[in-house]
Amino acid sequence: MSFAWPLAFLLLPLPLLIRLLPPAAARGGLRVPAHIFMGVVAQRGTGRGRLLAGLAWAALVIAVAGPQVSRISDMLPASGRDIVLAIDLSGSMQKEDFQLDGLPISRLDAVKRTASRFVAARRGDRIGLVIFGDRAYFAQPLTFDVDAVARAVDEAQIGISGRATAISDGLGLAMKRLAASEAPTRVIVLMSDGVDTSGNVQAVDAARLAAGHGIRIHTIALGPEDLENQPRSRDAVDTKTLREVAELSGGTAFRVRGMADLEAMAASLDRLEPNPAERPPMRYWHALWPWPAAAALVLMALIGWRRG
Repeated sequence: MSFAWPLAFLLLPLPLLIRLLPPAAARGGLRVPAHIFMGVVAQRGTGRGRLLAGLAWAALVIAVAGPQVSRISDMLPASGRDIVLAIDLSGSMQKEDFQLDGLPISRLDAVKRTASRFVAARRGDRIGLVIFGDRAYFAQPLTFDVDAVARAVDEAQIGISGRATAISDGLGLAMKRLAASEAPTRVIVLMSDGVDTSGNVQAVDAARLAAGHGIRIHTIALGPEDLENQPRSRDAVDTKTLREVAELSGGTAFRVRGMADLEAMAASLDRLEPNPAERPPMRYWHALWPWPAAAALVLMALIGWRRG
């Protein structure tokens, strides 16, 4: 336990100092007839009364000194960071070319495994989820309930938003929500394994607009084949465009060909956008002054009752 204003204890001897002052007559104060003065003295409290008065004064001084104890809060303070995950749910995400424990899994299942764990650990951030195929929509609005966002990631299914790859639409929807946010840090994490089929707005133009709003975009290019090296492959990812999107917005581009790359990407992303859960626990002071204040009040009430 500590005290917010320990100098208040200098007030403790104040009643004794007052008693040591010369009588009022010696100070030129009001003269009181002797018989009245003697009557007042006779009515002064007994030794028990003086003890109660002393305890009441001590309790008041302790209350003024502000006793307090340090506590650790289970809650994390808000980080001031808004993150929107934009996940590709095009048909190619069902291709099973990732390996987990020696068994093949789809690209989407690999993304779900990594993204849901990443989201669940971001307590203190506001997280949202955009999914896109032929069209884009918010599967989870920005919220501090990271567990709800992690569940939404786990429940995402191919086909509910079409089977194309509308990257620009996904970016645009995420940007629209973040542009209205007042958070100091606003981030989009874009995961895609294909080529943008939106047609209306180019992804790089959306990235320039994001940079103008102070929104940073990190891109994750999924799959073993690159459009630059395999231009005729139906499942090749447009790494060049995703790299340009990240660079134009001040973000980082990640190339993910397997589970090891995906895990390394999540760790790197935690370093780029520091995880609020890794900060020291928040300490606060719990005030105890109401207890001595209440004790002083009870003692003064008892003194008044005795004199009555």
